[in-house]
Amino acid sequence: MATHPITLTVNGSQRQGQVEPRRLLVHYLRDELGLTGTHIGCETSQCGACTVILNGQAVKSCTVFAVQADGGQVMTIEGLAQDGQLHPIQEGFWEEHGLQCGFCTPGMILSTYDLLLKNPDPSEQEIRHALHGNLCRCTGYQHIVKSVQYAANKMKGAPAVAD
Repeated sequence: MATHPITLTVNGSQRQGQVEPRRLLVHYLRDELGLTGTHIGCETSQCGACTVILNGQAVKSCTVFAVQADGGQVMTIEGLAQDGQLHPIQEGFWEEHGLQCGFCTPGMILSTYDLLLKNPDPSEQEIRHALHGNLCRCTGYQHIVKSVQYAANKMKGAPAVAD
């Protein structure tokens, strides 16, 4: 099968490659770039474990062909922490026990990132709505909501304490 050249900026670094037109972005990120924090869960867009930020918006990378992302900017979970310091969202998931097995966590965190960029002070209902496309099989979601609240408070400079 013929391949097509693509160029992406991934976590701030320009990356080039050749991909088959049918290659999904999730597989390109994991298999070609070694960014295995983007998880493959269902491959049908149901679970959200493959969520990345593409051109400033959360997308399920199992629903995007790599060629569709050509010329775009992608942030994966590996690109969120800076200079060895956890991002406030990552810190929130740690401090508020928003993860158990961790499989859904990268997708949850990047969906939270997308939410907090658009709405820096979401209500509990808005948080739950924003995360409805991400499935967790371990937690009862309450700690995930608290993690998002923690991050929202920390990101706006308030004390990092979830109620």
